[in-house]
Amino acid sequence: MIMPSSVWPNNSPARVSIIGAGKVGSTLAQRIVEKNIADVVLLDVVPGLAEGMALDLMQARGIERCVRFVFGTNNYADTAESNVVVIAAGSPRKPGMSRDDLLQVNAKIVVEAAKKANAHSPDAILLVVTNPLDVMTYLAWQASGLPSQRIVGMAGGLDSARFQAFIAMELGVPTVDVSAMVLGSHGDLMVPLTRYCTVSGIPITELMDNATIERLVERTRNAGAEIVHLLQTGGAYFTPAATTCLMVESILFNQSRFMPASAYLQGEYGLKDIFIGVPCRLGSIGVESVLELNLTETERAALHVSAQSVLKNIQRAKQLM
Repeated sequence: MIMPSSVWPNNSPARVSIIGAGKVGSTLAQRIVEKNIADVVLLDVVPGLAEGMALDLMQARGIERCVRFVFGTNNYADTAESNVVVIAAGSPRKPGMSRDDLLQVNAKIVVEAAKKANAHSPDAILLVVTNPLDVMTYLAWQASGLPSQRIVGMAGGLDSARFQAFIAMELGVPTVDVSAMVLGSHGDLMVPLTRYCTVSGIPITELMDNATIERLVERTRNAGAEIVHLLQTGGAYFTPAATTCLMVESILFNQSRFMPASAYLQGEYGLKDIFIGVPCRLGSIGVESVLELNLTETERAALHVSAQSVLKNIQRAKQLM
C-alpha cells in the first residue's frame, strides 16, 4: 500500500510535484528519486495511473539504494507545500503533427494545472514541460499569478542537448566534450548558435564545414519530429525528463546554473511580454537572471522571427481560453 500523503517524513528537505504521470512525468519521477534529489508527488487524472507508477518506483528503492518517497494521487491537495511543481500533463504529438497543433487541447490542461497547483503550493517554482512549450509557459504564468521569475519552461536545454548529441555523433567524440547553445522557441524556428558551440573549447567551425553544420542544425530543429515519426505512438521522453531533472536540481540546490530555458523577457534581446528560450541562471528563486548574448544581426533577426511565432500563438491561445 502506498504511504498516505499525510505521513511524509518530517526531515524531507524538498518535495517535487509532477502533474502528468505519462512517459515524461514518470521518467522524471524516476530520475529525481533515484538521484535522491527530492521526494515526489506524481499526479494524474487517469484513475490508478499515478498510484501504480508510484508503487512501482517505491518497490525499486531498495535495488537502486535510494531513500526518497514517491506518492501517487489524483488529488491536488496531496501536492501541498511543494518546492517545485512540474507541469508535464497534456496530449503528446502524433506523426505529422507540429507542437502548435496541440495548442487548444493542452492550453486548458495547463491553465487548470497551474491554478490548482498554485492554490496548494503558492511558494513553489513552476516548471512547464507541456507543448507548445513557450506558449504553455506564458499561460501558466498568467493562470498562476506568480512572479515571472518563478515560472520557467523546459526547452532550450533539451534542444541544446540534441544539438550536442548530433555534433558528437558526427565527429565521433564524447558527448560530454561538446558544448552547444540553442535559443528561441521550442519548435521549427529555434535558433542554434553555432558560434557558441565547441568541442573541448574548439569552435565547431574549425572541425566541420558549413554544409555539415547546417545539416546538423536542421536535424536539431526537426529532432522532436524525427523521434515522433520513429516511435509512431508518442514523442521523446528520456531527454526531456533528463533536462527537466537537471533544472529541478539546479533550483532545489540553488546551483545558479547557466542553461537555456524559456524565461520571461522584459526588453532583453529587444523582446517584451514573452516567454522564449534564452540563457538563464537558475537557482532557488527560479530565474535569477537572463544572460543577454551579443548576437549578430542574422542571429538577432532569427530570434525575432521565432518570437513572432510564439506571440502569434499566445494570442490564439488567449482567444481559445
